[in-house]
Amino acid sequence: MKQLTVRGFDEDLEDAMRRLAQREGVSLNKAALRLLRKGAGLSDIASADDSIGSSLDHLIGKWSQEEYDEMDAVLKELDVIDEAIWK
Repeated sequence: MKQLTVRGFDEDLEDAMRRLAQREGVSLNKAALRLLRKGAGLSDIASADDSIGSSLDHLIGKWSQEEYDEMDAVLKELDVIDEAIWK
């Protein structure tokens, strides 16, 4: 099957799919497919970075937008390279 139309998404499910897509840098379609495969108990072994772990599942849906923004800002600080250390 190449295409399937699914109707009746509630806002919570749509938000979860959009967050997954944004977090993993994939299309909304690919995020939906990953969630469908996971929910069906099928593994997606295409590549290691395609897998969705479950160790943080207890946190999903628990953060407010403010908490998410705060954590995102803190994590962005880790992307900064201290040039003095690498010389």
